[in-house]
Amino acid sequence: MRTWVLAAVAAVAMAAGAAEAKTVAVTADRLLDVASGKYVDKPLIVIEDGRIAAVGKAGDAIPAGAERVDLPGVTLLPGLIDMHVHLTSAAEIGGYNYYQYTDSFWMAVGVANAKKTLEAGFTTVRNVGSGFYDDVGLREAVDEGVIEGPRIMAAAYAIGATGGHCDETFFPPSMNQAEPSVIDSPDEGRHMVRLMRKYGARVIKICATGGVFSRGDEPGAQQLTFDEIKAIVDEAHMAGMKVAAHAHGAAGIKASILAGVDTIEHASLVDDEGIKLAVQKGAYFGMDIYNTDYTQAEGAKNGVLEENLKKDRDIGEIQRENFRKALKAGVKMIFSTDAGVYPHGDNAKQFAVMVRYGATPLQAIQSATVTAAAALGEPADVGQAAKGFYGDLVGVSGDPLSDVTVLEHPVFVMKGGEVVRR
Repeated sequence: MRTWVLAAVAAVAMAAGAAEAKTVAVTADRLLDVASGKYVDKPLIVIEDGRIAAVGKAGDAIPAGAERVDLPGVTLLPGLIDMHVHLTSAAEIGGYNYYQYTDSFWMAVGVANAKKTLEAGFTTVRNVGSGFYDDVGLREAVDEGVIEGPRIMAAAYAIGATGGHCDETFFPPSMNQAEPSVIDSPDEGRHMVRLMRKYGARVIKICATGGVFSRGDEPGAQQLTFDEIKAIVDEAHMAGMKVAAHAHGAAGIKASILAGVDTIEHASLVDDEGIKLAVQKGAYFGMDIYNTDYTQAEGAKNGVLEENLKKDRDIGEIQRENFRKALKAGVKMIFSTDAGVYPHGDNAKQFAVMVRYGATPLQAIQSATVTAAAALGEPADVGQAAKGFYGDLVGVSGDPLSDVTVLEHPVFVMKGGEVVRR
């Protein structure tokens, strides 16, 4: 049986490699250079073996035998990046409804959500928290060509304190439910980083404060000590891994930045001192300022508890105004939506909210391209349509620098030189 499985996997891998070993020439009306904010008219993008070999102009020589993809009337951008998703979660199943399903159900949900996300133009995502190492399995299945999905930077389990946002707090003591990733000391934090890395995590996620959709805690309350956060960060950085911190409250945000955390997720209740620290230390903010629209409209119907909806109402507008303040102060913003709190595939709806709260269309687009790519810490091969980068492209009808809502309806998606949507 083991021999058969290995042979099947090898066959899939060889088939995927064979499919990728080709040359594609893509033309369109224009290409947005996301680094400069300028358009390239009538681009010709040549992709070889999944990576961009050249970016020229219509009329340049096209390699013999190249597959032609001509997109008249289309504006191209590099594939988009969402730095905060939960592929194995479903917004439509909230509160205790979650527990009507067996554990393996959520992996199947993840397969469907990976496809939706890719077809929405997000060719790279960071999955920051998943049970049973499901996001690691999804990444492996995508990479082997078994399922369709974006490139996945997986965190596996999120690390948090006993009784905190990343623990299981929906049941009484008689049921004795707990997440396997809880820690209560710096040494336990170091061990958990090593364990996550051992089983396939490529980024570390921590819960430094309480949360909105956990039970019995407050978003503003710090839940990991500075020493615990520092130990986790030091261990992760020693292994070459970045750290993302779920942090709503001001104290937890500042402790995370001072401990060296790379990206602060949510940052809802950040104060002026926290904003100043983020600028000084170069920390990124990933502020999920769209999803409140969905949760307040649909959450109760989906089974979300009133306790959670109230917390969401209480901090939603505060978070959005703090986004405006942090952006104006010069904090580096990454595109982080918390997909799974709202339906996957609607990721691009956040662009319009970012613009509404002070970002220019270009800043919003850069948060999901060049800025997100820098925050990933990976080799510079996503986030731009340039030589050496992956052949990941999104096409829209219209001008995204004038109307970012066109990004909600891509007419063309390509990942690694393979057409996903047209």
